[in-house]
Amino acid sequence: MHAHIALDGPAGTLRVTGAGLPAVELVRAPGTPADAHTPIGTRRAALLTLTVDGAPAVIRPARGRLLRRSYRVDVRVGGHRYRLVPCSYGESRLSRDGRRIGTLESSGDGRVSDAWDAGPTPLDLAVGTALAAAFGTGAAPWWETVGDIVGELVAP
Repeated sequence: MHAHIALDGPAGTLRVTGAGLPAVELVRAPGTPADAHTPIGTRRAALLTLTVDGAPAVIRPARGRLLRRSYRVDVRVGGHRYRLVPCSYGESRLSRDGRRIGTLESSGDGRVSDAWDAGPTPLDLAVGTALAAAFGTGAAPWWETVGDIVGELVAP
């Protein structure tokens, strides 16, 4: 299975399709400005609409602050709970119903690399790819972020 990713960050649209995959669409509310740090343009759930094979799904991105966990994205679809959460500088771990199923990497350029713990289901592949493409992956550890903030405050 191979996923095709169509991401238009400025317009706030993402579509993931592929042979044998459910189509995943994520859309930012029309007319809302895009933030520069998120490929889809926002982390505000109220501004996002997610559908999987045409059926609505629930998406809840966390705010993205100090801790890696604050960059997690939760989705409920097809009776499953998915979570994408950073696990290193460049990678994020995908879990389904609390069990790790793979690792994804995307710098926000509309391309996603993946490594699966076992063969992913079509839903796993489509949802994981969409989340990685829409929100990017990875994050710095909290202590490095705090050091950067302190450095900015004391710099001349």
